[in-house]
Amino acid sequence: MAYKINADECLGCGACAGECPVGAITEKDGKYVINPDECISCGACASTCPVEAPSEE
Repeated sequence: MAYKINADECLGCGACAGECPVGAITEKDGKYVINPDECISCGACASTCPVEAPSEE
């Protein structure tokens, strides 16, 4: 199950993108999004996010 970033909670800091081992997270309009086809559900993004915006779908 892929992770998804809650856009309402995302601060746009990019911490999650730097931790993603497969590069599944990109910036779009000042917020970050996870490509579900590339996400390996490792949870690295969730553990580094200061506001817990990423969660499993």
